[in-house]
Amino acid sequence: MSTQKESKINQLLQNQPSGVVLLSSWLAEQGYSLDLQKRYRRSNWLESLGSGAMKRTGDKVDFTGALYAIQAQKGMSIHIGAKSALAFLGKAQYLELDTQKVLLFGAKDERLPTWFNQYSWGVDVSYHSSSFLPRELGITTKDLPTFKLSISGAARAMMECLYLVPEEQSLVECYELMESLNNLRPVLVQKLLEQCTSVKVKRLFLYLAEKAKHAWFDYLQLDEIDLGKGKRSLVNKGTYISKYQITVPKELADHVQ
Repeated sequence: MSTQKESKINQLLQNQPSGVVLLSSWLAEQGYSLDLQKRYRRSNWLESLGSGAMKRTGDKVDFTGALYAIQAQKGMSIHIGAKSALAFLGKAQYLELDTQKVLLFGAKDERLPTWFNQYSWGVDVSYHSSSFLPRELGITTKDLPTFKLSISGAARAMMECLYLVPEEQSLVECYELMESLNNLRPVLVQKLLEQCTSVKVKRLFLYLAEKAKHAWFDYLQLDEIDLGKGKRSLVNKGTYISKYQITVPKELADHVQ
């Protein structure tokens, strides 16, 4: 390989954090042609992870490094959400978390790339595409050793947990998660609730927040939040909460803080 090409790949590797996926489409946009990328792979500078995805040879890459590429190189909104985000934020340390399962959320029109789905990341990834919340609202940044990721902040993550109720998430566990969220910013919570399109999520969030007796709940303007009409039943033979027109598990309704 010519000295010029070696210098070009050295410049690339110096400017990119370690432990991340490098997408072929993004490399092409940066001036690294498909032919040049093939030469780098043949010269053992880069190693293929699947169709259109590579990494530095010898680099250890996990799902966070793959997610970095999806966010930073593809510009997609797919992010760590729900209980996984709360765990990343240190808000779920007292609960039994499945460390082998990662919950990802993205916009309704977004799909995980084929190379991501076909590679074994060592974790079970559960992806949910929905537009029940705006793409950027309630998103925060998590610093990892060599790069940053966009993940759900605590308030948004809690709403994503409730979005998964009852099929994939226990409402009782949601309450235990809610109990630890005593420092949410009411202004942000208000915005999220006003722009959330899921009546189920909004009613459950308010019910759990009020039950947990969080001080920030008193600053919410409930009359500005559209809670829809009609009853919502989440369980059979549960307890009906008339204020929010929802039926919840009896063990949750009877729980005293």
